[in-house]
Amino acid sequence: MASPPESTKTSLRQRLQARARDRWPQLAEVTTRHHGAFAYVSGRLADGTTLPLFRLRYADSASTWGFAVYLASKDGYENSILPSGYPAGTPEEALDCACGLYLNDHTAWLKPPTN
Repeated sequence: MASPPESTKTSLRQRLQARARDRWPQLAEVTTRHHGAFAYVSGRLADGTTLPLFRLRYADSASTWGFAVYLASKDGYENSILPSGYPAGTPEEALDCACGLYLNDHTAWLKPPTN
């Protein structure tokens, strides 16, 4: 697996920060760190608590990433399915899925009706 280019890392960070600002006011900050093809995403709450949220796997696309949620019970990441039913999706979908779990907001998985 190839590592994402710097431009993709920058884009990922910006996309996640924008989504957090728009949808997750509980998060004071979203951070990413990269190791090879993986991006590890954490959120920091206003009280300073840091929550590991999920891991993304780069597959040569800046818009679709493999998804693994962080499981506190095993202190590690588990490949997971997004609410869309797919094991890969946008970084924003991954953030919504993980924050829905860890910030206890099930509305993260509801799609608004389309008319």
